[in-house]
Amino acid sequence: MRKQIETWLIFLFLSIFTLGTIYPVLNIFGVSLREDNAFQTRSLAVISENSGLYNYVQLFTGTDFLIWLKNSLLVSAAVTILGVALASTCAYALSRYRFKGRNLGMMALLTTQMFPATMLLLPFFILLSKLGLINSYLGLVIIYSSTALPFCIWQMKGFYDTIPPALEESACLDGCNPLQAFYKIILPLSTPALVITALFSFMASWSEYVVAAIILQDPELYTLPLGLKSFQSSLATEWGLYAAGAVVVSIPVVILFISLARFLVSGLTLGSVKG
Repeated sequence: MRKQIETWLIFLFLSIFTLGTIYPVLNIFGVSLREDNAFQTRSLAVISENSGLYNYVQLFTGTDFLIWLKNSLLVSAAVTILGVALASTCAYALSRYRFKGRNLGMMALLTTQMFPATMLLLPFFILLSKLGLINSYLGLVIIYSSTALPFCIWQMKGFYDTIPPALEESACLDGCNPLQAFYKIILPLSTPALVITALFSFMASWSEYVVAAIILQDPELYTLPLGLKSFQSSLATEWGLYAAGAVVVSIPVVILFISLARFLVSGLTLGSVKG
């Protein structure tokens, strides 16, 4: 009896918590359907009498949303590919080889996670300005990759530590060189960790605003966060377009999480607690 009560209490708590997290999302969806640009109403209904798809039509046909979407996809794809490539190889070297400066390098990577990216904006800006990379995607990709890599490297290293080195030794005895053993044996086994690395790298760039606002100055280069911010002004805000854009921007993230859900648990539990 006591166990059943505990189960029902947990179920009740989780239900209330779920409703509390879902309602803000439904509220934003409701705002995106309102044609009167109203952000708040006295009704709790998500769909009201004046709801429609006007804001979504206007978003795709009357704004530069598709350009912002293309720019964000380009930057996020570059950061994801670069993050997976560098994290998988660097973490493998830290996991399998012992060399001078290894421990110091790992501690340096870990120490960088103590500082927020906004604290590094001035050094980043000075460095990129001297390299002539201000107002360019390359400069943005460099910053996003450098801030996401420390976590990705540590996460990948923890996963590699769970793979017995005997697998590579057996592959080498069968005629593989170390590089072949890495991409034929180790990488296929590391799929969960690679998925976590790719997802984290993608998220680090997809919805980031502060760094992009400093680096990108040409409206033609705006990513989605910068573009959506343009709907807000000092005197008025286009809440309908803002909410519609927020809903559309969240769709790729939701699809990624749903499609990669089976890799997330194993990737995090096996990689994050190892050292």
